[in-house]
Amino acid sequence: MRLTIRTSLAMRALMFCAVNDGRTVRRQEVAEATGASENHLAQVIHLLAQKKFLHTVRGRTGGLTLARPASMITVGEVFRAFEKVIPFAECFKGGPPDCPLAEGCRLNCVMAEALDAFYARLDKTTVADLITENATLDRILRVA
Repeated sequence: MRLTIRTSLAMRALMFCAVNDGRTVRRQEVAEATGASENHLAQVIHLLAQKKFLHTVRGRTGGLTLARPASMITVGEVFRAFEKVIPFAECFKGGPPDCPLAEGCRLNCVMAEALDAFYARLDKTTVADLITENATLDRILRVA
């Protein structure tokens, strides 16, 4: 299993906004601090805004802020918003299975349980948990 770049960028953008809570940040600032392409980040920010994780304001004085407190955004819900579109295995894609073992395979049940446990753990962690008392991350992401 591998985290997609989009999900990684989403988490970076949310942590950046959380560290700089109370301030409207610019996409360029997020890109510079997180080592992201501004164009790729723009797509991620758009989806984060659509999913109500971020509030965006266009224009010269615009930027982005968290749409709700960091303590109310779980890592699990962010991962689901970005990763659930991609089936973990062909068994999870819906429709008739392509796998010749599908009729007798029990691996898909084990994988489903493992994914449930994975997301259950992520649901216990908020964006606030990732940044609170994290001096190193604060140093990296704080806008002066």
